Amino acid sequence: MGHTLVLATSLNQWALDFEGNLQRILESIRIAKSRGATLRVGPELEVPGYGCLDHFLEGDTIRHSWEVLAEILSSDATDGIVCDIGMPVEHKSVVYNCRVIVHDRRLLLIRPKMWMANDGNYRELRHFTPWTKHRQWENFELRGKIRKITNQTTVPFGDAVISTVDTCIGVELCEELFTPASPHILMGLDGVEIFTNSSGSHHELRKLYRRVELIKEATLTSGGVYLYSNQQGCDGDRLYYDGCAMIAVNGSVVAQGTQFSLADVEVITAKVDMEDIRAHRAKSSRNMQAASSQSYHRVEVPFSLSSGKVEDEDDEDLAGLSVTKAIQVRYHIPEEEIALGPACWLWDYLRRSRTQGYFVPLSGGIDSCATSVIVYSMCRLVVQAAARGEIQVISDARRITGEPEDSAYIPSDPREFASRIFHTCYMGTENSSVETRQRAHDLAVAIGSYHVDLNMDSIVTAVRALFSFVTGKTPNFRSHGGSNAENLALQNIQARLRMVLSYMFAQLLPWVRGLNGGLLVLGSANVDESLRGYLTKYDCSSADINPIGGISKTDLKKFIAYAQHAFDLPILESFLTAVPTAELEPITHTYVQSDEADMGMTYDELSILGRLRKVEKYGPYSTFLKLRDEWGSFLSPIEIARKVKLFFFEYARNRHKMTTLTPAYHAESYSPDDNRFDLRPFLYPSRFPWQFKKIDELAVRSKDNSIRDASAKDK
Repeated sequence: MGHTLVLATSLNQWALDFEGNLQRILESIRIAKSRGATLRVGPELEVPGYGCLDHFLEGDTIRHSWEVLAEILSSDATDGIVCDIGMPVEHKSVVYNCRVIVHDRRLLLIRPKMWMANDGNYRELRHFTPWTKHRQWENFELRGKIRKITNQTTVPFGDAVISTVDTCIGVELCEELFTPASPHILMGLDGVEIFTNSSGSHHELRKLYRRVELIKEATLTSGGVYLYSNQQGCDGDRLYYDGCAMIAVNGSVVAQGTQFSLADVEVITAKVDMEDIRAHRAKSSRNMQAASSQSYHRVEVPFSLSSGKVEDEDDEDLAGLSVTKAIQVRYHIPEEEIALGPACWLWDYLRRSRTQGYFVPLSGGIDSCATSVIVYSMCRLVVQAAARGEIQVISDARRITGEPEDSAYIPSDPREFASRIFHTCYMGTENSSVETRQRAHDLAVAIGSYHVDLNMDSIVTAVRALFSFVTGKTPNFRSHGGSNAENLALQNIQARLRMVLSYMFAQLLPWVRGLNGGLLVLGSANVDESLRGYLTKYDCSSADINPIGGISKTDLKKFIAYAQHAFDLPILESFLTAVPTAELEPITHTYVQSDEADMGMTYDELSILGRLRKVEKYGPYSTFLKLRDEWGSFLSPIEIARKVKLFFFEYARNRHKMTTLTPAYHAESYSPDDNRFDLRPFLYPSRFPWQFKKIDELAVRSKDNSIRDASAKDK
């Protein structure tokens, strides 16, 4: 018998936006019912928003969540449909992350989360307690308005399942899918045929494949329908939740939502024949395990998912079966992920912050270029969404550009839209080259940003003169006979003044153009520079938000190469071939400043060292052992030791910079973001005397297997 099953997802919820979250939930239910659905699943903690963080410790968050649920139950939204809704619930003075299953204006079950996400970006144990009474349930006392609406005094609370007339539904909550002994295994053995998973899973480059494989695997051996719903959008922090809702049947994906979208609500549907599930399970070995499995408490509901009627078990699907077939899962290449994820994040941040656009100090280098191209990608997405008639996007675009809500303005060209909301500025000095100035100008023209060009030498000279007046000493660059301290200080003066100018221009450029409001300043420091500390504290890397702060230099270069053709921006070729340079020191006939030379290592090497440090959890000594094997064919043990020691020394002594790092889009698993993701000290014994001594001793004893010419080895 055919079931029309629907997963409502891509709910772009916003932490603590109870009114907006309510409307998006109701809209998802409305769409689901309009498509004949009898089961709707939403993302994790969709009522208050997943990213409330320490607001989950406040009683108001729980109180308002119940008020939102009361609004849903008071309406006809849940008539004729089973809805799986996420919110925090306090039971016996303990707060749980829960799914509340409702139908026909009544509560069926409150199912608390049993396994918490508590590493990386997640701190769920700080806010919630896991339910440890597996296969056990208790009565939850309903109070106040909910009791009056439902005419119920209690509802089952715990690890139980929902039994309808024609099938059985079990809940698996986000992280529980990623555990070795996932609940769906035992639920499936006890006869559960439909599994719902409500998630708050963030985007990370190249991460989707693992998620999809786990969802497919969940029903491959034991059979069943797996409904996966995920938050989509920026709900107030560094993460972008990338949606990509899915429905899988017997190990094959039959429906997939978009991974990146500006839409506030997306619904995917699939029609499933439950007899296919039962046939898939007709295996002797599976049935022997099922016969000896322990039972879950079943909450009985006199409702048929097949017919959408009460107690209508024998009713046949008169429309006939048109079962949804398996599809090929769509994966974006990493370059597309960079073009789409940060762009969607920037759009949410812009429209919800109620500012009038973005400002980028455009240096002519590849990092600020990448940031600017991501903003241009955002403009492209806005134009595409407007062309599809997405009302919310059009409304937000009119407000941001200062157009009246009832105007006829609809963004139709990304360059025209960029000219309204995107502002760039080249801040040159005597150390800047003609080439970088021209590249910045040409890129601004190509993407349509409102561009200004200035020379800030007079300001730099004034600061330098002030210092000389106060101290009687005049600092000089190294090329002019100055010390390293003088050289570094003169570089930092330029970098920090650019930050001051950035905020001034961001506040006043709309005024210059006869507009109201201000702009958000975007940072352009990549994850590798942050990891190495190759940035000036409180320079133009200090900004409001940073769309590339979690992306490696290697991936950024690949993204620019992709965007050159995908976005028809031939100017990007000149950024790819340019030598990365800060242009903070004088250019002479024998010296041009180079980022990689300054850092003492390449960006590719930085990425490898960063992954060993964070993802593989290697210290200095373990890192040397690992790289001695991996790099030993082209570097000597002494050279490898030098690079490892240099990396950890620079990482340690610059770690304090991470405490003030601009909030950045999270995209890499080795991000050094101190505030959320990388919880390490910021005061280190930076020369690691014990560890470095062991490395040096081992490096001397190790055989040199590198293959190079003799003269190079002697050096």
